[in-house]
Amino acid sequence: MNTASTPPAVPPATPTKLSLNALKIPGFRWHLLTFMLVMMADNVEHVISYWMIFQKFHSPELAGFAVFSHWLPFLLFSVPAGALADRFDPRRLIQIGVCLFIICSAGWAYLFITDTVEVWSAMTLLVLHGFSGVFWLIISQILLYDIVDTQTLPSAIRILATGRYLGLLIGPAVGGFLMLTAGPKYGLLWNILIYLPALIWLMSAPYGPKYRTGEPPMKRAVKGLSDIIQTIKDVKPIKPIAVMILLCSFTSLLVGNSYQSQMPGFAEGLGHGDPGVLYSLLLAADAGGALFAGILSESRGLLKPHPRTALLLALAWCATLFSFAVNGNYVFAILLLFMCGFFELSFNSMAQSIVQTNAPMALRGRVIGLYNMASMGLRIGSGVTVGVVGGWIGIHFSLGLATLSLMAVIIYLLYRNKLFSAMTPKP
Repeated sequence: MNTASTPPAVPPATPTKLSLNALKIPGFRWHLLTFMLVMMADNVEHVISYWMIFQKFHSPELAGFAVFSHWLPFLLFSVPAGALADRFDPRRLIQIGVCLFIICSAGWAYLFITDTVEVWSAMTLLVLHGFSGVFWLIISQILLYDIVDTQTLPSAIRILATGRYLGLLIGPAVGGFLMLTAGPKYGLLWNILIYLPALIWLMSAPYGPKYRTGEPPMKRAVKGLSDIIQTIKDVKPIKPIAVMILLCSFTSLLVGNSYQSQMPGFAEGLGHGDPGVLYSLLLAADAGGALFAGILSESRGLLKPHPRTALLLALAWCATLFSFAVNGNYVFAILLLFMCGFFELSFNSMAQSIVQTNAPMALRGRVIGLYNMASMGLRIGSGVTVGVVGGWIGIHFSLGLATLSLMAVIIYLLYRNKLFSAMTPKP
């Protein structure tokens, strides 16, 4: 057809008109709703189980193991989980993850009701909970490819990331409500009901391999460690993916979300170390900023995904977090944490969008698994750079040092990849 003689009747869509595109798709709305519910129930379980095992054992070591067991499965099994999604129906794999979550909540409830919880049984459920997250979170991202098209994918990724932070915000409130009304023991049984909509929707959701059109990609065997090595080799020539995975790797390794677990210490330094509204505001400010970033970017269609933009947003996150580390004013700390959440969601969702839109179809699951291994599994390292080192030199100094180190890495990545100023992600 001769397009030169028939110009388009309407101008190309602006970023604002493209905003919220994913929410127009009914399947994505259901996916988002069930995703937020699972995220909320996950945090309800954290609130209740962590409180109960602290009351039972008063063990900082067990609390440390809870963090370690949460992220280690992401480090070791993210790529194999993605490889499974390349071979099998992602809906069923997500259901496995949700069922594991349900088993954990039911297991905690049984142990607390019968008062039979011991250190070994608590550790077992904490490890199982970590595996639940690997199956659910990673493969939920992969299912997006079946629900939305390529052009809508960046919007879907941003909205899903915003939904995750909304679940993080609401979960502790719902957990506290269940502890007050039903009690911590039976609150975990009620929590099981929050998982059920995801299980039910995925039973008949019209997505997955049998609904796909076109030639299916060749299925590769799941090989564990060799899969990780091979996937790294496969994505190395794909510069946008390689740089974003490097960014997320160093971000998780050096800083991660370790400052959140150190918030009681920061609150004490700001003069608000006791439980109460002021301390809760510190905990909520970061998630609130991320939620605002997601809403703003989607409603206004801001910040088109680009490697350079993601690096600059990560640099702004580091600068803001460094300012928080050296700050001594409570009100300013709230503002800085809000800004931290804003920049964190902005660069993380953009990095994920760049990785997913550039991932080759045959390697999709493995590439997303590698991204999650970098962005989540390597958070174990930040427990050392901020937590352990903070025990030696103080958490303010350790967080400041970690953010300065990360800023140096980001500046180096910007310097080495100047060609990205002329690049745009693959459509």
